[in-house]
Amino acid sequence: MRPVKLLLILITLSLTIGTFAQGEKRFKIHTIAFYNLENLFDTINDPLKFDEASPMMEMEASNRGEVYKKKVKGMARVIADIGRDQSKNSPAIIGVCEIENRKVLEDIVNDPLLLGKDYGIIHIDGPDARSIDVALLYQKALFQPIDTSSHELKIYDDKTRKRKYTRDQLLVSGKLDGDLIHLIVNHWPSRSGGEARSRPKRVAAAKLNKRIIDSLQSNDPYAKIFTMGDLNDDPTNESVKKVLKAKSKQGRVGLKGIYNPFETMFKDKGYGTTAYRDAWSLFDQIMVTKPLLEKDYSSFMFYKAGIYNKQYLTNKRGRYKGYPFRSFADGGYTGGFSDHFPVYVYVIKEVEE
Repeated sequence: MRPVKLLLILITLSLTIGTFAQGEKRFKIHTIAFYNLENLFDTINDPLKFDEASPMMEMEASNRGEVYKKKVKGMARVIADIGRDQSKNSPAIIGVCEIENRKVLEDIVNDPLLLGKDYGIIHIDGPDARSIDVALLYQKALFQPIDTSSHELKIYDDKTRKRKYTRDQLLVSGKLDGDLIHLIVNHWPSRSGGEARSRPKRVAAAKLNKRIIDSLQSNDPYAKIFTMGDLNDDPTNESVKKVLKAKSKQGRVGLKGIYNPFETMFKDKGYGTTAYRDAWSLFDQIMVTKPLLEKDYSSFMFYKAGIYNKQYLTNKRGRYKGYPFRSFADGGYTGGFSDHFPVYVYVIKEVEE
């Protein structure tokens, strides 16, 4: 995989963009990100949840506390870093998945690296069989939630027709520096059993996601929507291309359409966020609706997207050199971070003189 080049933005508190401005103009810039935290479970066996199969609970009890502290510290470090090179700040908003409960999120946002950012937490305890949820973290000074809802995905076993419990989709509406935006956090069903066999489950997840987007757009055709997550599908798969009808080029996005900046990265450049058997996948994506692509920078607009794959997040040597430096492998803790790289988008808004 060729390294993803970090996007260069000239910022002091301003940035110069010659493509749409006469002379220099000043812009605010914020990062909106997504990160799969790879099995962030606490050290307590919850009798009401099937958490025994988590890597944390499979470890020796005497080791769990120290490993948990290191894992939380690692997640806080990455979150603190995403977008900092350009915005001089941690993400204004970040969606996360593979977390067990609210407590693990509280431990992350209270880490010294993030404590000063005063992150709020939006988490709904979902029905997933593995006891993993999605959530949204946001800097309270930058984003004010207005409405939150959880949307249930109902899928069924191919043979028994019994319901398979998976992650809900989390919808949060609120104001980013005064601008109304909507964010959907996803973690679609895995490829367990094979891509083709499991495909209908992700198609069902995409259909649910599309219904949420359609509902928002029926109320406001100009709704600014970010849909993000670990989709367990690439940008070119059926769920994204045929169900969401996401486009890879901004000029082809209709009023109620969706733009996926990660398709070109995957299809044309071979970039990915997770790897398996020497093949890269770009399962982690952030897509935006048409109103975020306009050139009226009096409100926040999409600017750039990227994969955050700093060297410290990658394996340095061996068979998996260049792969994401994961936290758990072969029944133990590796000292790594996650088996996925985070993804992010920048939004910019003109600062009035």
